[in-house]
Amino acid sequence: MPAYAGWNPLDAETTEDRDITNTQVAVSVTNFKNHYPGLKVYFEKAYGYAIFPTVTKGGAGIGAAHGKGEVYEQGTMIGTASLVQVTLGVQLGGQLYSEIVFFKDKETLEDFKTGNLKLGARASAVAAADGISLDADYNNGVAIFTLTKNGLMYEAAIGGQKFKFTPK
Repeated sequence: MPAYAGWNPLDAETTEDRDITNTQVAVSVTNFKNHYPGLKVYFEKAYGYAIFPTVTKGGAGIGAAHGKGEVYEQGTMIGTASLVQVTLGVQLGGQLYSEIVFFKDKETLEDFKTGNLKLGARASAVAAADGISLDADYNNGVAIFTLTKNGLMYEAAIGGQKFKFTPK
């Protein structure tokens, strides 16, 4: 089997993958809105958002997370995105969660689309064991919320998220 430099079969997206993502995104948006009505203001006022229906996270000393989702600008789907996170520190376990990243303005969304938006240790998601806290505000033009699906993760680690945007 020949090797192709720079080609990663995991990056290939099929029509079936796209359909699954669309369905999962719709379910995730509904879950966020139904369970946490306070997020309504973010959906109404944010310039755009990226939603990752399932982020898989695991770690034992070194941790990693990955998810795929869709990006919306003023209510219209403009492309897809992937999320990658690597963390170092004390951590053990695995977890599945949904994540939504709201962009306050066009400039922040453009930074996201061009790959210039990296979330470090200080820009962390707002989450709680039985829900999400709605007292968060934008941090550098970004507000992030997570909704745990299942799993248990102990973590005292540092790491940032990186995103890759693919236009529609």
